Amino acid sequence: MNEKVDVLYNASCPICRREVEHYEKLSIKQDLPIGYHDLGDDAALDAWGITARDAAQRLHVRKDGVVYGGIPAFIVLWQEIPQMRWLARLVALPGINWLAVKVYDHILAPLLYRWHVARERRRQSASR
Repeated sequence: MNEKVDVLYNASCPICRREVEHYEKLSIKQDLPIGYHDLGDDAALDAWGITARDAAQRLHVRKDGVVYGGIPAFIVLWQEIPQMRWLARLVALPGINWLAVKVYDHILAPLLYRWHVARERRRQSASR
């Protein structure tokens, strides 16, 4: 059986939450040893050894004590879920991996992070 895998994600991001909830449903349905943790939990962040900002900037996955971020994290997660293994193999291919990393690191992750920061500012303004 696989070692437990942990996923750290931004549950306050509607896009991130929707995607990760899909993986979580697949995991639960198949009784896979995958834990899902919201970056809003300070105890979770301490255990991961990363800052809230780093955690909010991209998906993180921990397996066998190693923390992966971004596309490598998605690949590790997808390898654990039988229905997603094909995607892990595809995105791990050299040319596709290069493109996926560039798009995620330079377009998608920064955009999602900017939305996160804007949501946090609105939330803080509303609470004042």
